[in-house]
Amino acid sequence: VLAPHGRAPDAATGIKRVHPDAIAFTVQGDGDMLAIGGGPLLGALARGEKITIFMYNNAHYASTGGQMAPTTLTGQITPTTPSGRDPTLAGYPIHAAEMLAQFKTVAYSARGAVNTPANYQAVKRYIKTAFQKQIDNIGLSYVEIISACPVQWRLTPLQALKRVNEIIAEFPLGEFKNVDSLD
Repeated sequence: VLAPHGRAPDAATGIKRVHPDAIAFTVQGDGDMLAIGGGPLLGALARGEKITIFMYNNAHYASTGGQMAPTTLTGQITPTTPSGRDPTLAGYPIHAAEMLAQFKTVAYSARGAVNTPANYQAVKRYIKTAFQKQIDNIGLSYVEIISACPVQWRLTPLQALKRVNEIIAEFPLGEFKNVDSLD
């Protein structure tokens, strides 16, 4: 199912409520989920929807030209921040995995990257765990995946790998919440 920009949690909620045994998940970008999708995300969190959310973090709006997103790094140059992201004007990058881990309704929150074989394997484990939390009907599960976007970053692949490492320095990898019960 393709949902309007930012509304994927609402679509997944509808699917899950109509088909409680279905595995309902979203695949969203950082701008999609944390900017225009902030309201639907908070609604799903507040209601304790038993869905899984995957967010790709490439620190900008990749599908619309590379503009600043909620995860854009401080100082990062984008078409909308030609002098670099200034936190006094645009705020700081949003750390979604840590933020979601604070909600009582979240059973699992993790962040991985796909820049090395070891990190890729960790992401596979995180995805499996996230789906298992939904299958076990525990709570909302979330996996953030840091990935490159060399085209919109206007970088070579090697420069893009360096940028991914800069993103990881800002957004630490790992599991932030992993519970078997919300009690």
